[in-house]
Amino acid sequence: MHINQDQLEELEFPDLLAEIAPYAYSPKIADKITALRPIPQEEAEISLRKVAEYLSSFESSNAIPFHEYEDIEEELKLMLIENYRLDNSAFLKIKSITEQMGKLQKFFPQYGELFQHLHEGIKHTEYRKEIIDKIDKVFNRFGEVKNEASPALKTLRTEISHARKAIQENFNRVLTALSSTDFLDDIRESIIDDQRVLAVKSGYKKRVPGRTLGVSKTGSITYIQPDSVVKHQFKLRENLEEEKKEIDKILRTLTTEIAVFQPQLSDYQQCIFDLDFTRAKAKFAEKTGGILPKINRHQTLRLVNAYHPLLLLRNREENKDIYPQSFTLTQHNRILCISGPNAGGKSITLKTAGLLQLMLQSGILVPVHPRSEMFFFDRIMTDIGDNQSIDNHLSTYSSRLKKMSGIIREADENTLLLIDEFGTGSDPELGGALAESFLEFFYKKKSFAIITTHYTNIKLVIEQLPAAQNAAMLFDERTLEPLYKLEVGQAGSSFTFEVAQKNKIPKFIIESARKKVEHDIVNLDKTIVKLQQEKFEVEKLKTNLTEQKESTQNKKENLEKLNEQLQQKLFNFQKLYEDEHRKLQFGNKIEGFIDSYTKGKPRKEVVKDFVKILEQEKFRKLGSDKDESKKLQIVKRKITQQLKKETVQEKIAETNEKLEERRTKERATWLKIGQRVRITGSTSVGTIEKIDKNQKVTVNYGLFKTQISADELERI
Repeated sequence: MHINQDQLEELEFPDLLAEIAPYAYSPKIADKITALRPIPQEEAEISLRKVAEYLSSFESSNAIPFHEYEDIEEELKLMLIENYRLDNSAFLKIKSITEQMGKLQKFFPQYGELFQHLHEGIKHTEYRKEIIDKIDKVFNRFGEVKNEASPALKTLRTEISHARKAIQENFNRVLTALSSTDFLDDIRESIIDDQRVLAVKSGYKKRVPGRTLGVSKTGSITYIQPDSVVKHQFKLRENLEEEKKEIDKILRTLTTEIAVFQPQLSDYQQCIFDLDFTRAKAKFAEKTGGILPKINRHQTLRLVNAYHPLLLLRNREENKDIYPQSFTLTQHNRILCISGPNAGGKSITLKTAGLLQLMLQSGILVPVHPRSEMFFFDRIMTDIGDNQSIDNHLSTYSSRLKKMSGIIREADENTLLLIDEFGTGSDPELGGALAESFLEFFYKKKSFAIITTHYTNIKLVIEQLPAAQNAAMLFDERTLEPLYKLEVGQAGSSFTFEVAQKNKIPKFIIESARKKVEHDIVNLDKTIVKLQQEKFEVEKLKTNLTEQKESTQNKKENLEKLNEQLQQKLFNFQKLYEDEHRKLQFGNKIEGFIDSYTKGKPRKEVVKDFVKILEQEKFRKLGSDKDESKKLQIVKRKITQQLKKETVQEKIAETNEKLEERRTKERATWLKIGQRVRITGSTSVGTIEKIDKNQKVTVNYGLFKTQISADELERI
């Protein structure tokens, strides 16, 4: 997807990523999240499915065995350096990463269907338990090198243990012997450089044989290591140095052995990073109610109960209400124009659509209803907020025109345009005309767009475009408060005078303003009523076409019926001819029998021939009866179907009458002033303002009023 940094910031995408990043275990993954950008569709869909699978694990008993870790990226580089030695902590991190991979490779196959895509990410990774075995051979569970790491180390540590024991025994012996003298200070002993020393009064220091290691600050105490301890101390120090060398040798060898598995460890690290990345997004989805909507290959964007995730979190913290929005964009309904009062939620609705689209195309689950559907755009282009540039000496309007120039160059049928306060920033009449031309251009380019505006001419143009629709942010005229609800199908009023009244503008000023615009409003009403009438004409034409279709169907059925009758008559004539012809043939045969019998043919042979003919006639008769029976069944079936059809039609007519009676009764209950309604077959929504005695209803559409029969309305 093509989108620049300014547009990402306008849609608050960096702020969203900043909310997700803290869920990552690794700082590197947190940085990766903050640098996240939209990715190709195939990659994004896989990422979305992984996140959805991980999210499902939070709600089940099948918790994924994944926990905090320390990355080994630096160690992976260092282990390849010849004769390099990793330290103890590095080996423990390597072991931890390897153990995690072992648990994951054991876990995912057990739940293959639940975590199909997560399993796919690790199943080809080669798990090498030898890595853990080699590290365990050297280190104990506390991360210390074992005595058994090498025979030499075991010997050295035995000698070290003996030396320490000898030091303790000899020191204790001297201390006990001197305790009965006055040579020692009250503290008796101290520790210098990790060595026990006698605290000898400086006046008696020559009386105690040993090595002097220090003097107190006052000089009153001399710290002496007894002679019997010195040789063991030197031996201990020598062994400790040898131990360090041996441990260094062991760890260098282990580093070389582990370096053989560097490719596998690199794969482990990448898998762990990917899982951390997925988990962070899943945790954010859990907090915001994110889901994976249906992903369309065709261009249908249907957001149902869509939330702005940042506003959702902010309002939740402040214990405020938040209102979801719903709307649809398709190839046949590409442009949505939102109007309504300021601070009514227009810009938030526009930003919600843009931010959710960025989230989806970046592999982040979106907070919408499961019935929602989305598809991938090639680019998102925005013009939101005040773009005044001091550095470039551009006014707000000039800056917006510069942006619009870029949009005109790049917008196509796979572009989503998000334009706030469309047309503002200049003379209302001239700026509105320019905005109207922009709109027509985007419409011809078949771009998808969500725009907000206060301009009436833009709303009117939208009404005339088949693949565009108006929408309004609803406003409570009684309380003069926004309802933050998007109503698709009608243009919204800016409620200029109502908002002015709420802000305590003097009434005489408001009334004066009303009079100044009254004439224009009348003209506007006429225009929109004309548009509405054109819609009625289209509906009427549609009804006429339906009636003509039904009439044609009836004529077709009548012709088919007439054809069947003619076919039946033809069949009857054919049958009559065949019967007469058969009778004639049968009579000729009888005449032949009589002649042959008269001429002397034996009676027995004549009877035999006659019986043979009778048998033939019998079989013919039986076959004819069967054919007649079949034909009778066909006729009976057709008659039954016709009767059923007539019965169904009668029932339908009866049902329609009952439905109409019910509608009339129901209409009587809801048909009242203030009820939100629309004309049957129309998408525009208005409010009943007046009902006269003849059931003629005056409907206020915000921009205009119209009068219509009550039976042509349906409530919302």
